[in-house]
Order: sequence, then C-alpha cells, then structure tokens
Amino acid sequence: MDDDIRSLIQNIHNAPEQAVVALAGAGSEALAWLLSVPGASRTLLEALIPYGRNSMIGFLGHEPEQYVSPGNARDMARAAYQRALTLREGDEPALGLACTATLATDRPKRGDHRCCIATWDQETVATCNLVLHKGLRDRAGEEEVSSRLVLRALSEASAVPFNVASLLTEGDRLEMSHWKHSNPIEALTDPNSASGVHTVTIHADGHAEVNEPWHGAVLPGSFRPLHEGHIKLAEVASRLTEAPLAFELSIANVDKPPLTTLEVEERVGQFRGRYPVILTRAPRFLEKARLLPGSTIVLGWDTAIRLVHPRYYGDDEAAMKAALKEIGALGCHILVAGRLNDGSFRKLDDVAIPPEHAHLFGAISEAEFRADISSTELRGGV
Repeated sequence: MDDDIRSLIQNIHNAPEQAVVALAGAGSEALAWLLSVPGASRTLLEALIPYGRNSMIGFLGHEPEQYVSPGNARDMARAAYQRALTLREGDEPALGLACTATLATDRPKRGDHRCCIATWDQETVATCNLVLHKGLRDRAGEEEVSSRLVLRALSEASAVPFNVASLLTEGDRLEMSHWKHSNPIEALTDPNSASGVHTVTIHADGHAEVNEPWHGAVLPGSFRPLHEGHIKLAEVASRLTEAPLAFELSIANVDKPPLTTLEVEERVGQFRGRYPVILTRAPRFLEKARLLPGSTIVLGWDTAIRLVHPRYYGDDEAAMKAALKEIGALGCHILVAGRLNDGSFRKLDDVAIPPEHAHLFGAISEAEFRADISSTELRGGV
C-alpha cells in the first residue's frame, strides 16, 4: 500500500460515515487496506462476501437478474445501507457500499471483464461501471484497479477527494452516475436538477438504470397510447437489425409542455413485461443520437418527413444537412416504415432525403410491416 492510499484511508476513517461493505468478485484488496490503517472501526460496521448464489439471494432477498451489473450493485448497496442502519450505535451517517465484478481468472472468459460499484446513503445513490481493457492486466492488476475504485466510491461518499483518472488506460471504459435514489424519473423530469441523469432505462422487469449505454435499435414516440402497431414494428425492426430494441420516450417536446413524473410513470407502465423503454429529455433526433450513439432509430414515414424538412430547422437547409451529418458521425442509422396517408401508402421513396445522406436510411418494406393504426385515432383525435 503506497503513501497516497494510506493517507486517503486515514481521511476516510476520520469522516463520520459508518459503512457496511458487500463485495462479490473484487474489492478484497480495498478491504485489506481499510483494515490495515488504524481507525478502521470508525468506518466499517461490517464486511460481507455474498459470493455464492444462495449467499447473494439471502443478502438481497431475491435472485438478481444479472449478478455483475450496475443494477445489482445498486441493490446490494441498498441492502448494505439498510443493514448499516441496524448496526450503527449512534446517529452517525450510515452508508452501504457494494462491489460486484467478474475479473480475469484461471480460465478464459468470453464476456467483458467488468466491475460495478455502488454506494447508498440517506439521500443519494452513486454507481460506477468499469469495463476493463481485456487482456491488459492479470488478475492481480484488475483487482488493484477495482479495489482503488472501491476506495474512490467510499471517499466520494465521505466527501474525501480522490482522483480516478490516473487508474485507467485508453482501453478502459468508465461510466459513473449520481442521483437522488427516491426516484430517478423525478431527477430526469426536473429541469433544474443537477443530478447528471441524462437517460433512464426502465427494463421489462421494472428495474431502472441511469445513463445506461444502449446497443441496438430504438423506436421513439409519445406512446399515448402504446398499441399493437408499435409492438409489431418493434418486432420487425429487431428482426431486421438483428439487435435488441428499446422504445424511447422524450419527456420534453418541441411544441408541448414537458411530461410530468406521473404522466411518465403512466406511459412507462404500458411497457412492463414487454420491452425496455429509454426516457430522455431529447425531443429532436440529433439530441437522441447524441445520447444513444451507434443505435438504429426506427421511424414512420411521417416522422422521417419531418427529420429531413428544413422547416423543422428554422427553414435552414444547411442546418438540416449538418444535423444529418452529425447523426451519421455518431454511428446512427435511420430505418423507415411506411404509413397510410390520405389514402396512399407512403414509404421511404417518398421522403426527400438529400442524396449525400441517403446512405443513412434504410426501408422496412410494406410486405414486412404495415399497420394502419395510430395513437391519435385510438384517443379520438386528441
């Protein structure tokens, strides 16, 4: 243990927070460091290693959908916080810290080497998702990085400064988020929030992830209401792209008031048990592409018309073309389904796409998808 780590841990021990720490797969070195510096009893109430399946289920009260994920790290941190509340003897701030990881081992692994860390206190939850540069480090090297990130999480929760940048290489991918744990949707719907919540992904089982990267197709809309045309289009688009699909709902609208938390929760409820839905504050497609780079955006013909019409860019054709250029640079593609309009079935060929951006667009044929139904009709034109 170097002097910087020793000094950091001493500052952590001097902070008032009292923590229960739960580790599964990584972080054991951080625990050893914490215990080796005098004053550990002021910081640690208990350390748990729920490594086995039955141990994890017993700790959480349920089996996680995915053991190494930001969502499970958050659930572990919440369980640790609840235990800290029962173990503390005074009124010191309670803290739950959790780490779940899959690192290099004595056999090859197909997936990423990943470490997910979360902290939970009275007001906030913070998550850290690190995908390690696979093959760069051995097990000991990956354990050291993970343990230092565990200390980072503990120091951040204890308001002790810590520099994370020096731990990582260009091949590592680190995502961090911090929000009020009462309701991440509220953090997104609050325009004055400084929580750093840019997207909230509500998965089919109901659990939420903040700022979770999405790799696949997205189908934007207002879904007022969600109907079978949407579901059929999602199925076709997922099959054509050979990728998972999520619906995308922007709480902000170009020409309407933003949705309230209650309205968002009501619309999200339509997707439960069916598809994930990504909540954003991105009413324009360029904004969506910036939040969801590399995705295939699935549109109906009527929406594609607006995407390429200068009128929606302040009557500035150059601005429209610049937006399409950036959407392409972000690795996004546009998949267009036909729509019935004034008695005619309109499709991609009826969209005036600038020739230099035609490569961004692909078509869903009428044979593959046609659904002459709309949300407007279902709600009586309102």
